[in-house]
Amino acid sequence: MAKRIIIIGSGFAGLSAASFMAKAGWKVTVLEKHATPGGRARQLKHDGFIFDMGPSWYWMPDVFERYFNQFNKKVSDYYSLERLDPSYRVFWNDGPMDIPADYDQLKKLFEKIEPNSSIKLDTFLKEAAYKYEVGINKLVHKPGLSVKEFFDWDLVKGIFKLDVFNSMKLHVAKHFTNPKLRQLLEFPILFLGALPEETPALYSLMNYADIKGGTWYPQGGMYKIVEAMYDLALELGVEFKFSQNVTAINVHQNIAKKVVTDTDEFFADVVIGGADYHHIETKLLQPQYRSYSEKYWQQRVMAPSCLIFYVGLNKKIPNISHHSLFFDTSFDVHGKEIYISKKWPTDPLFYVSATSVTDAGVAPEGCENLFILIPVSAGLENDHDALREKYFDVVIKRMEEYFSCSIRDSIIYKKSFAHSNFIKEYNSFKGNAYGLANTLMQTSILKPSCRSAKVHNLFYTGQLTVPGPGVPPSLISGEIVAKEVIKNFGPYKSINHDKHPFIS
Repeated sequence: MAKRIIIIGSGFAGLSAASFMAKAGWKVTVLEKHATPGGRARQLKHDGFIFDMGPSWYWMPDVFERYFNQFNKKVSDYYSLERLDPSYRVFWNDGPMDIPADYDQLKKLFEKIEPNSSIKLDTFLKEAAYKYEVGINKLVHKPGLSVKEFFDWDLVKGIFKLDVFNSMKLHVAKHFTNPKLRQLLEFPILFLGALPEETPALYSLMNYADIKGGTWYPQGGMYKIVEAMYDLALELGVEFKFSQNVTAINVHQNIAKKVVTDTDEFFADVVIGGADYHHIETKLLQPQYRSYSEKYWQQRVMAPSCLIFYVGLNKKIPNISHHSLFFDTSFDVHGKEIYISKKWPTDPLFYVSATSVTDAGVAPEGCENLFILIPVSAGLENDHDALREKYFDVVIKRMEEYFSCSIRDSIIYKKSFAHSNFIKEYNSFKGNAYGLANTLMQTSILKPSCRSAKVHNLFYTGQLTVPGPGVPPSLISGEIVAKEVIKNFGPYKSINHDKHPFIS
C-alpha cells in the first residue's frame, strides 16, 4: 500500500512537492484553504477583468522548463510564453527609460548613460553568469540541513567568485558610478529581498536572470503556471481537497499522525507544510513540538510586504508598458523605510503591471488592467482604508502626470490588498508578501529548516525556508523537500503505526 503524504497549501512550492511525491509513488493529498489552487498566486476575476493577485514577473524560464522536463513534459505543453520587449520601463524624475530585451541595445543604453559602462556590464554579467550557473545548479538545490552539504569542490574553489561575503551595493558600485545604472541593478534586491548593503553579491545572479534570461509573459497570465502545475499533479494522481482550513497537526511521540481541518481529518505517514512556516509552527503544533521560539521569529529580517491595487479602467492608457517601475523618488529613503525605520513610506517607489498591453484576454475590449504595487515593510500596523486611499491618490496622481492622461475618472473596478489581507488570506507572518530577506545570516543552513527538529515526519517548503522567496525558488523548494522525504521515508522506511497509536 502506498504511503500517505499530506501537503498543506497549494502554492507553487506545495504543487511542486505534490507532483514529485506522486511521481515517487506516494498517495498524495493536498489541503488548500481556498476554493482554488495557487496560494498567493491566485486569480481575481471581475466583469471581464482578470488579475494575477500575486507574482507578476516571469524570470528564469530555464527553471520552469527544467521542472516540467522532470515529468517528461515541456512548458509549451501547458502554456505559451512571450518575451517582453522592452523588458520593462523605468520612470525617473527626469522621464521614462525603456530597458531593451536585446543585449546589444542594452549596452548602447548603458554607454549613453555612463561612458565605458558597456564593457563593465560585460564583466559584471560574466561574473553573474558564473553565480547563476553555480547558484542554481549547486547552492539552491541544497536542503540546508548540514554544513557538510557545502563540501563540494565546485563551491569550495569558487567561494570568492560567488561573492558570498561581499555586498550587492559594493559589488555594483565597483563597476558603475551612475546612480541610475546602480539602481537598475539593485532594484530586484530592494523589491524582493533586503537593502543592497545587506545582501550578498551572490545575488547578482538575479541580474543575469533579468538581462540574459529575459522577462517573459505566459499568455493568460501568471495563473497559467498554477493551472499547468495543478493539471500535471492531477495527471500524476494527486488528490486535492479545497476549502479545507487546517486547524491542527496531531502529534504523538514526535510523530505527526493526522492533519485536522475545520471540517475533516486526514491520516498521514508524512506531512509537508507548504503554508506559512510561522503559522504552522505556532498555530498548528503544540508548544513542545515547535522547532523555533517566538523570539527567534521576531528576530528574522523579513522581505517586504506590499500594498497592492487591482484596477480596471474603461479605456486604454496611451503608451503604457507591460511592466513599469516608478523610481522617480528617493531609492535610498524608501529602502531604509522598508528595512530600517520600518514605517509606511513617505514618498513611495512603486510598480505597475498592465498585462492588458500584452494580453487582450485579461480585460474587456478597450479597457486596461492595472496591478499597482508599493513595497512596504512587513509588520506595519494602521493598515486601514483611509491610509490605502491616501497612497492610491499619490500613485494615481504621479501616473497621470507621466502618462499625460486622466486615470481616476476612468476607474470602473478597484480592490486593494495589504498586510491585513495577507494575514487573513494566507496566515502570513507579519503580513509579509515575499518571505525572509536574502541576507547573509538568512542563507541556506541559516534559514528555518525544511525539516522539523521536533516532529520526525514533518517537513516544510516555501518562501520561509530553503532556497528562499520568488516563484522559481518555490518550484525548487518543493523538489528539495520531496527529495528529503523520499530519502528518509522511501519504500523501505515506512512508519509503524502500531507502535505509535493515534491520539485525537
